[in-house]
Amino acid sequence: MSEYEEEEGWPCYFSESVAELLADPQVSPALFSAIAALSVEINETRGGVSGHTASSQWPQQRRVPLGKDGVLGVAEYVVVADAEEPHCVITRVQVY
Repeated sequence: MSEYEEEEGWPCYFSESVAELLADPQVSPALFSAIAALSVEINETRGGVSGHTASSQWPQQRRVPLGKDGVLGVAEYVVVADAEEPHCVITRVQVY
């Protein structure tokens, strides 16, 4: 395990479509905040967000509800643990 892995969480990046969503001025503050909070939790837990579900065929792909009981939607993210610098990517947000 490298020094980087021992001391810090893993970076959390946004896919292009998620970055575009966050840049949209019409996105509700609640949704924006939920995605921002998720990125922090992903970083701090190295992708082990509580309440996530994973694909049985690809366990690195995970889904997590946004907002209380998922009222805002669902976010999908990928854990890239085997990269030289492990990281996660929020790949998609499905808004309800």
